[in-house]
Amino acid sequence: MRVVAGSLRGRPIIAPEGDATRPTTDRAREAMFNALHSLGALDDASVLDVYAGSGALGIEALSRGARHCTFVERDKRALDAIRTNVSKLGLTDRTRVVAGDTFTSVVAQRNIDLLLADPPYGFADWDRFFSTIEPVVVDDAVVVVESDREMIERDGWEIVRAKRYGRAWVTFLRPNRPA
Repeated sequence: MRVVAGSLRGRPIIAPEGDATRPTTDRAREAMFNALHSLGALDDASVLDVYAGSGALGIEALSRGARHCTFVERDKRALDAIRTNVSKLGLTDRTRVVAGDTFTSVVAQRNIDLLLADPPYGFADWDRFFSTIEPVVVDDAVVVVESDREMIERDGWEIVRAKRYGRAWVTFLRPNRPA
């Protein structure tokens, strides 16, 4: 696996061994980040990468102009992979790695411009997820979720774009808050 584009293009990224982590394919990552670029969601963004796995999504965001990324992951092997990737790519000063559960770790975050979420396939607690992230994202934030099924409309969230890549659905959402 490699960084698809940006300042770190072509640099290798390791993924943790085993089947607990399912990295986003290069094709899906490239399409996802091209769309984020067209939405203006990357430049100088504060990024939160939850269910971070190898950290590939957050690293791609940093490579393409994001200012900072916080990675949240609870699996020890995945945390080791993220830390190795961040160190080898020279990103330690632009990152924070948080060992913990997404639901308890997200509440400590603030002013997030871009939130990336790639939970395990079969994840079903989307209502809790969206209510947990709502206070941490800014009004014009973009939230990108990868799932094994199409995302349904949710109160307070507007689906901006949704596309299927093989088994994965990638959905872009924005907060839809009353004025």
